[in-house]
Amino acid sequence: MLPHKIMGVIFDLDNTLVSSSLDFDSIRASLGCPKNIDLLDFVAALPESQQVDATELLVEYEINDAVGAKKLAGTEQILTLLAELSLSCAIVTRNCRQAATIKIENNNIDIEILLTREDHKAKPAPDALLHLAELWQIAPENLLYVGDYLYDLQAAKNANTMSCLINYGKTASYEELADVVVRDLNELSATIKHVSIVEHA
Repeated sequence: MLPHKIMGVIFDLDNTLVSSSLDFDSIRASLGCPKNIDLLDFVAALPESQQVDATELLVEYEINDAVGAKKLAGTEQILTLLAELSLSCAIVTRNCRQAATIKIENNNIDIEILLTREDHKAKPAPDALLHLAELWQIAPENLLYVGDYLYDLQAAKNANTMSCLINYGKTASYEELADVVVRDLNELSATIKHVSIVEHA
C-alpha cells in the first residue's frame, strides 16, 4: 500500500502510457556506446562535433519509434479516474520533446504538462519531479511517479516521491525500490480507487 496520500500523479511515457519499440542495443551499437554507460550521458560527454551527429541520430530513432506508438490499455481509464479525483497530472520522459509530442498527440493523451530531457536533467535525476512539486505546491511525498523501468524508481527515490512500477507480469530485479508494483494501468486504477475510498471512509 502507498505510504502517503496521493495528491498528484506523474507518468513516464514509453511502455507506461504508450508502446515503444526502441532497440537500445542497436542504438548503442550505432553510436558506439558501451553497455555499462547511460546512453544520454555518453552522448553528452562526446566532443561537440560528434555530439551533434549523435544527438541527431538518437532523435531520428526516437521519432521513427514515435510514429508507430500506440496507447496502452488502461490509459484512458486512469486519466478519467485522475480527473474525477481532481489529481494533478503530468508526463516526465527521457524522450526528446518532438518524439514525445508526436506520441501524445497521435494517441489523444489528455495530459497538458510534458517535461522531457530538454527541460530538465534526465531521469534518474529528480529535477523534473521536484519542479512539478514546486509548480503544484505539493510536497514530493504526496506525488506518485509511475513507470516501467529502474530509472523511474530511482528518480522517484531521489525526489522523495512515491513510486509505482508497472511490470506487465514479469518480475524485475529492482522491484523492491517501488512503493507499489502493478501488472498494468488497470491494476493501478484499482489501487488508486481503493486508496481514495479508504481516505474518504
